Amino acid sequence: MHEMGVAQQMINIAIASIPKDIINPKVETLNLKVGKLAAVVEDSLKFCFEIIAKDSPLEGAKLIIEHVPVRIKCNSCQHLWEVDEPIFSCPSCKDGTVEIISGRELEIVSIELAE
Repeated sequence: MHEMGVAQQMINIAIASIPKDIINPKVETLNLKVGKLAAVVEDSLKFCFEIIAKDSPLEGAKLIIEHVPVRIKCNSCQHLWEVDEPIFSCPSCKDGTVEIISGRELEIVSIELAE
C-alpha cells in the first residue's frame, strides 16, 4: 500500500509550507489533484492520512481530491482525447505514437488554515 508513503509525504510538504510565524497552526483542508494513472486508492489514502496526521497541525483536516482524467495526444495527427481503459492508440488515425498529457498528477493544490 503506497498510500501510506504518499500520505506521509503530503503531511511533510504541508507542514513545511506553513509559515513559521503562525503559532499553533491548524490545517482545515488539503486540496489535492490525483490523476487516474497515479494508482492511488482514495479511501486508503484518506485512512492513512488520518492515522499519520494525528498529533500534527493536520489532525482532523479534510482531504479534498480532484480526480484528473487520463488525456492523450497523438504525436502524428495531434488529436486529443480522454481514455478510461488501457488502449493508447489514436482513435482518429490509429497510430500508437502518443503522449500522456494528464493523469499522472499527484500534487497538493492548496492548503487552507484555520483562523
